[in-house]
Amino acid sequence: MADDSGVNIKGPDSLKGALLYILIGIAIISYGGYDYVQQSEAVRESVEVDVTITEVDIETDSGTSSNPGANFDPVVEFEYTYNGSEYTGTKIYPADIEQNYETQSGAESAIEEYEQGTQTTAYVSPDQPGDAFLKNQTSNAPIIAIILGGVFTLFATVSAMRKI
Repeated sequence: MADDSGVNIKGPDSLKGALLYILIGIAIISYGGYDYVQQSEAVRESVEVDVTITEVDIETDSGTSSNPGANFDPVVEFEYTYNGSEYTGTKIYPADIEQNYETQSGAESAIEEYEQGTQTTAYVSPDQPGDAFLKNQTSNAPIIAIILGGVFTLFATVSAMRKI
């Protein structure tokens, strides 16, 4: 499909390809939904634990040729003891889908309250003591995955309907 701008937007070449794209979109939606439910349960069931911050940094991912923009990933590593066992954690939020930022200042603001060598509170689900997180709130990263998967599925469905 082409528009007046000269940009050619092309979907899958066959019905099989379109159906594969639909399945990929559904998988992204499903994983995002699963992660959202998991993080919601982790927040609800969590208990406080004292942690020591061992590293604070911002990693820069300069992107790829298809996505040239840089992403900034805040990194906070911490150590803690729960029920007599020692653990190391790196999660800011309980979601498995990590939240990254398009600006360095956005990433810095996400970790500005943490400083290497200081003590703070983190949260741990008693069912998964090795999976502690610093902020006892849900992240929007799974919601973004659900939306992107939905858009992907929608476009693949439209493409599949045109192949029929």
